[in-house]
Amino acid sequence: MRAFRPDIQGRALERARLDELLAGVRTGQSAAVVLRGEAGIGKTALLEYAADRARACRLMRSTGVESEMELPFAALHHVCSPLLAGLEQLPPPQRDALGTAFGLISGPPPDRLFVGLAVLGLFSNAAELEPLVCLVDDAQWLDHSSAQVLSFVGRRIDAETDVLAGLPEIRLRGLSDMDALELLATRAIGPIDERVRNRVIQEARGNPLALLEALHSLSAGGLAGEFDVLAEHPGGVEATYRRRVSELSADTQQLLLLAAAEPLGDPALLWRAASAAAIPVEAATPAQIAGLFDIGVRVAFRHPLLRSVIYRAARPEARRDAHRRLAEATDPDIDPDRRAWHRAHATVALDEEVAAELERSAGRARARGGFAAAGAFL
Repeated sequence: MRAFRPDIQGRALERARLDELLAGVRTGQSAAVVLRGEAGIGKTALLEYAADRARACRLMRSTGVESEMELPFAALHHVCSPLLAGLEQLPPPQRDALGTAFGLISGPPPDRLFVGLAVLGLFSNAAELEPLVCLVDDAQWLDHSSAQVLSFVGRRIDAETDVLAGLPEIRLRGLSDMDALELLATRAIGPIDERVRNRVIQEARGNPLALLEALHSLSAGGLAGEFDVLAEHPGGVEATYRRRVSELSADTQQLLLLAAAEPLGDPALLWRAASAAAIPVEAATPAQIAGLFDIGVRVAFRHPLLRSVIYRAARPEARRDAHRRLAEATDPDIDPDRRAWHRAHATVALDEEVAAELERSAGRARARGGFAAAGAFL
């Protein structure tokens, strides 16, 4: 993800606020803040800024993924997994509640209060050794169980309808025209015709991602003001992403769809599914050259919105095939619930075997206290 970090243009007040919070963390002061704003407005860029500035701190990160919203405690497990070595230091009720929530032990459905206190304890114990910074992107796609617990940790009280309500906020607005001009000037590959520049700024409405994607969508001649660039074309970041993906080969589009439907970002799992679909390794290169995604330790998209655009733009039968390939590539012993979820998304007609898997997943979710997830499986 670091390779895709957008430049921060403007945002002086927001950066100062984050610097202040991080300075407080280094001196032992706890704090929480929620970044709010429309897609592409710069929330992820500010999180990357915070990550870069979190020097001498232990950094933990997670990203909400739309297709994981019904898997109980999925995001919370991702956040807490580096700290689970400290589980034994917690009081037994908290230790057992969190262990049950994560499927480490069997037991009755865990009390949400104990789960929240257990996570708070893990964070507190880890912070005694070194300052701890936890960054969560795309919180709107967190599974409900994880969002409730993280909200509890952030504000020490039960969640309301909006689980993040009540936490301090930084609400992001669009960039000023001056900042938009500076951003275009620093990222353009050549001179920009004044008419083209003004149109891009007007259509982007201060959205940094929209400004940057507009540069990708224009040729060098277009930036210089050739007539055909001024012809009407679909606006918006999502439309730009759809167009850029549609220009890729069928194999590359299929690989991107597999990656979009696979929320773990596990390269080995992705390549197993791709191999079964006869997608060559070389199919990744055009998308990587275009800066749409990268395959390293994890599979990372340029922006979380791109993942959603790729998935939603695909034909229903293509999405079902991607989920079928991923289900076949998922180990049924290690991750039976995710396999069942993929199989369900790959199935149209009545299928007793898939239904039975979903019932078993619902039972496991209910045992971990993921009642919303159990309902979704059923």
